[in-house]
Amino acid sequence: MAKSRNGLLGVGGQRKKLSRAEQQGANPARNDDRKAAEEKKQELVRKMRERAAAAGAAPAQDAPAES
Repeated sequence: MAKSRNGLLGVGGQRKKLSRAEQQGANPARNDDRKAAEEKKQELVRKMRERAAAAGAAPAQDAPAES
């Protein structure tokens, strides 16, 4: 007769039930990363706008006045 291996069933405990958000990695550290990324993006956009404004204003000042 074959030995029964059913005695090991359930060894190791049960897994924690995770919500869908937790499965996708929604935790406080992720929120902090998102905020940091958003701040970097806003800073980059601000710098790009400043450079575009400076580049747009510079040729107008350098152009000779027509009379």
